[in-house]
Amino acid sequence: MKAQALYTKELAAMYFANSTPKAATTHLKRWIDRNESLKNELTETGYMEGQRVFTPRQVELVFRYLGEP
Repeated sequence: MKAQALYTKELAAMYFANSTPKAATTHLKRWIDRNESLKNELTETGYMEGQRVFTPRQVELVFRYLGEP
């Protein structure tokens, strides 16, 4: 899958398709918080908690650490 910029709720829905957008976003944020390596690499790319859009590079990192949805 080619990485592109995605809204947080879009990325979360890819991983938690059967959840509401709010629940999916909460789950994704929890997964990121629990994965220190992912969180550190995201921070190096400029990621900040609460941002609404993941850059293509950040999406690639999420895919690498969490697997493609």
